[in-house]
Amino acid sequence: MTNEIKASHILVQTEEDANKIYDEIKSGLSFAQAAKEYSLCPSGYNGGDLGYFGRGMMVKPFEDAAFDLEVGEISKPVQTQFGWHLILLTDKK
Repeated sequence: MTNEIKASHILVQTEEDANKIYDEIKSGLSFAQAAKEYSLCPSGYNGGDLGYFGRGMMVKPFEDAAFDLEVGEISKPVQTQFGWHLILLTDKK
């Protein structure tokens, strides 16, 4: 079982915004560039990088989605109390 993962994310207010950005990434915009342009989270300046984290360190919907991804995979929009996230899994330990 994976103990820690490394992920990046993009945080926006609406599901519509998240879907639009998801489509832009699928069309060739880099995840890091999208994070810098759109993310409401301070991590956006860093390409959305959240570093490594284990279970219990993030809110449950975010954590569940992140731990279900394969390295290099981007989630569909995930809703939390903070807004809507796109999550990119970058590594597993």
